[in-house]
Amino acid sequence: MLIALFYLLLASSLGILLRLFPVTNVDANYKYVLHTHSHIALLGWVYVSLTSLIYYLFIKKTAQKKFRNIFYATHITIVGMLFSFPVTGYALFSILFSTLFLICSYWFYFLFKKYHHLEKKSYIYKFINTSLIFMTVSSLGPWALGIIMNTLGNTSPYYKNAIYFYLHFQYNGWFIFCLLGIFIFILEKHKIHIHNEFISPFYKYMVISGVLTLFLSFLWMKPNKFLYFLSGLGVLYQLFALGKLQLIFNSYKIFIIEKFTPSVFKLLKFIYFLFILKIVLQTLTIFPFFAELVSYFTDFIIGYLHLTFLGIVSLALFVFFNEFGLIKLSKLGVKIYLLGFILSEVLIFYKGICNWFQLSLIKHYFFILVIVSSLMFFGVSTIIIQGLRHYLKRKLEITI
Repeated sequence: MLIALFYLLLASSLGILLRLFPVTNVDANYKYVLHTHSHIALLGWVYVSLTSLIYYLFIKKTAQKKFRNIFYATHITIVGMLFSFPVTGYALFSILFSTLFLICSYWFYFLFKKYHHLEKKSYIYKFINTSLIFMTVSSLGPWALGIIMNTLGNTSPYYKNAIYFYLHFQYNGWFIFCLLGIFIFILEKHKIHIHNEFISPFYKYMVISGVLTLFLSFLWMKPNKFLYFLSGLGVLYQLFALGKLQLIFNSYKIFIIEKFTPSVFKLLKFIYFLFILKIVLQTLTIFPFFAELVSYFTDFIIGYLHLTFLGIVSLALFVFFNEFGLIKLSKLGVKIYLLGFILSEVLIFYKGICNWFQLSLIKHYFFILVIVSSLMFFGVSTIIIQGLRHYLKRKLEITI
């Protein structure tokens, strides 16, 4: 968990570096730093966190050695990307390490299927297994990317669609389904069992919408009406899923409040609010006007991706680490992180709106964005320091 948090800190520092480009002369290639930032964030922070939680919670301890091997192999590929991307961008070594990472992820899924101790009929298993299927499916994007670059070039619309394919199944499949599976496990650990009439349709609607909302990512190309129909169907099922989730929340709210501290419950409510906001933003892109708008002004895409990654996913992981006693969550660190996250979202969407309406940005906008991004860095640093203290304290207690 601490290694995963260090990856988040590293991704945050790279994010600050990216914010510095418009402010001062930076002796680095912007695209190369951007590739490094995104890979360390998604594969270092989120992938390592989620797979570690899956191992910790759902894998038989007899398979410990096998998972230790895959853990080390995965880190070698991530560190390889960390050192190759800033120097060469997409080139021989960075592509090699990226490819090896994909193979490690397949290896992890194979071992999960073989050594998990979950009941296959349980919805914990269904959500976790589906999340790993989506993770595997998302890898088709990077494989296709290599072929597209060598044949059609990176200016082809299919190049952008391959990236969107990967991001969709990562953000809307792998991340969300895994978080939901772990959260259901936490509820059951607290003796809160969601009735089948609620959880069964919710799972079904989430899977259908997870597949069909992929086509929202392609609407910027103004495709044929059939893809609009599939996208609309995906949005509809996503709204059905949200309705079922709201029903679950209303039905079990009293029990959930009893099991979590007030601060954690508030954080969970905020994550839920962000999840609703994410669905609203996705739903808007069903309209051709907004689909085209998003393709022209990338700030809206960046804002949406950060909303999911820095908001929903990262905050949920903080809660889970704290819930399982893996780290002692620093309230100050979370507050600083939250302040940085909210302000950065406001500034990113503000820039998108200004570009849309051809308005001038506020004075020193890019410098302010650097300061705001630094808040998240300090927030994560505080969480890591608290986590290290907790870890060393536990080690000392075990030694004594």
